[in-house]
Amino acid sequence: MSDPHSSSSAIAAAFEGQKSGVADRRQRFGLTERRHALSKLADAVRQNEAAIVAALAEDFGKPETEVILTEILPLLQEIKHTSRNLGRWMRAKHVTPTLATFGTSARIRSEARGVCLIIAPWNYPFILALGPLVSCLAAGNSAIVKPSEMTPATSSLIARILEETFSPDLVTVIEGGVDASEALLELPFDHIFFTGSPAVGKIVMRAAAKVLASVTLELGGKSPTIIGPQADLERAADWVMFGKFSNAGQTCIAPDHLFVHDTVKERFLGKLRDRIAKAYGDGSGSGDLARIVNARHASRLSGLIDDALAKGAHLIRDGGRDGTRMGPTLIESITPEMAIDGEEIFGPVLPIIPYDDLDDVIARINSRPKPLALYVFDGDRGRVDRVISSTSSGSVGVNLTLIQFSHSKLPFGGVNTSGIGAAHGHHGFRAFSHERAILTNRFSPLPMIFPPYSKRVRQLIGAIKRIVG
Repeated sequence: MSDPHSSSSAIAAAFEGQKSGVADRRQRFGLTERRHALSKLADAVRQNEAAIVAALAEDFGKPETEVILTEILPLLQEIKHTSRNLGRWMRAKHVTPTLATFGTSARIRSEARGVCLIIAPWNYPFILALGPLVSCLAAGNSAIVKPSEMTPATSSLIARILEETFSPDLVTVIEGGVDASEALLELPFDHIFFTGSPAVGKIVMRAAAKVLASVTLELGGKSPTIIGPQADLERAADWVMFGKFSNAGQTCIAPDHLFVHDTVKERFLGKLRDRIAKAYGDGSGSGDLARIVNARHASRLSGLIDDALAKGAHLIRDGGRDGTRMGPTLIESITPEMAIDGEEIFGPVLPIIPYDDLDDVIARINSRPKPLALYVFDGDRGRVDRVISSTSSGSVGVNLTLIQFSHSKLPFGGVNTSGIGAAHGHHGFRAFSHERAILTNRFSPLPMIFPPYSKRVRQLIGAIKRIVG
């Protein structure tokens, strides 16, 4: 189903087509079939690499190398890791009995939830649509995938690839805008995987609550970055440049603002300016820098800059603005009344905030919603551990940025306003699975204490109470 004007009735029909096959999939969609589905997906991605690069270039000028590094390779790695470990993940896990369940055998069986909805965002429109699909299929589910309408070329390509690769009773694509999303959220899915803003995440959660569907919400937030007094400034400049300005800063785990210790501020900023110039040149026209996704978001970013400047901030580096082209921009003297201080930036604008007391930084981080990521650059392990133990975030990067996302053995997810649940690898498999408890009686002695509660039964219960309690 790839018609961008899909009607509510067509969407409902697509859902019913998958729902009617749930029982059959539980019987026939085993390890071999799941691995085969993952292999087909990997083959489709490889065969369409040029088309993926072209679609992302059309949607927001993403450089080919960046597409390969951030959209294609991590997805292929996720498929490979999942397929290799899937047999072990699917295997029932036997657990030892407790005193109360002596004489029984217990196991936990991972089972498919059923029909799942994957709502993907626009910023990494390919991997954030198909990455969750890997976990969904690995867990034995069917999926309806809703790509973002804000990246139409990629959305259309995803629809074509998945329609050519899978039957609609296993994977269906619904294109369209808000109306399509609203129609989908009216349906009783067994699990919803949403990636996007906290505001829309609340809408998704309210919809899921109507049918008590489980959810995975990958949201965002203002991810802070701390440059400590003993940081390797060359390395920090490299990683901040990469983490903040890849995808033109349109990354949910990009550094949102930078706390720099007073003693290293000027030296670090010099290195960061040099590293930005080396990577992207002087202005906004670099072929290695993606565009802002559309004019509305470019206007929003310009508004954040203009509002800050009007209220006393000043530019350390002016990246320039030309339509949806915006170069790496550094800004300082940020104050709480500026919109840029409270709103997730999601673009190539980086506020620089000097500090001399780490406790003040930690207090500021803890006074705000919990971020999806937090980054610390420092050679002092004690200070790094202090930041980690004193704050909360979805993930932490120490002396690096972004690449925790691509570690298949780590959970990727937020906490509270930055997300619910986790994705990737075994964690993604578990998100799309129901862990079913199965307890089998072998020679349980519990009938000895069933009613009637005679004197002997009460004595036995008393003895058990003394042992257990």
